[in-house]
Amino acid sequence: MKEALDHLVEKLDGLAPTAALVLGSGLGGLVDQVEGARRIPYAELPGFPRSGVSGHAGEVVAGRFAGTPVLMLSGRAHYYEHGNAAAMRPALEVLAGIGISHLILTNAAGSVDSEMGPGSVMMITDHINFSGSNPLIGEPSDRRFVGLTEAYDAGLRKAIETAAKETGTALHQGVYMWFSGPCFETPAEIRMARVMGANAVGMSTVPEVILARFLGLKVAACSVITNLAAGMTGAELSHQETKDMAPVGGARLATILRRVFEEGLPES
Repeated sequence: MKEALDHLVEKLDGLAPTAALVLGSGLGGLVDQVEGARRIPYAELPGFPRSGVSGHAGEVVAGRFAGTPVLMLSGRAHYYEHGNAAAMRPALEVLAGIGISHLILTNAAGSVDSEMGPGSVMMITDHINFSGSNPLIGEPSDRRFVGLTEAYDAGLRKAIETAAKETGTALHQGVYMWFSGPCFETPAEIRMARVMGANAVGMSTVPEVILARFLGLKVAACSVITNLAAGMTGAELSHQETKDMAPVGGARLATILRRVFEEGLPES
């Protein structure tokens, strides 16, 4: 961790961001809005993930977003790639080590709600961990007993909601259910998810939320809806559909996030 932290601080060259974003599948275009961008490949940072998923660039982009110093992690490691729910822990520990206090996570997800179609944006208000795993398994200290009653920071959620209203951007809110992947869910699983209270399903984000709260970071998360979930249209699902549709909702999410950073992140 120290080697990665020291290298990242050197590359930042005096930039002192307190906010970071993790960009999901097809959402890497947000880095193009970073002013004075400095790009650091994950390969230069020991412990950072080596994502093998198309649509994940695998680099840290540092600079100013809407005038605010920020780090963007373009790409993440997924549980389904290596069977390691804590794959993002080293990267998040480094973020916390350089002074990041606010973390905004994004992902591409399937909708369980027929009224929330492809191209929509959903702010996550809570999650259901249906993966059967947890990134804190094996943590030896009592810090592993992390409270998640308020996993998604109320101040950040309010800022995102306000930004959506001010920019006239439609914003749904709901519960995200984490499936392990990599295969898509079955129609029966989607019916179950709906009964259990999920509004969207996906294969990421929840491990990072747990780890970030473990590290004391304030967290918010948004899903870009790329498809209606299995069994809702009769069509088969594909990762290509995710990559094709993510930029549509990604542009809407970028509008919201830019306003959030223009207004300044809440202190609490």
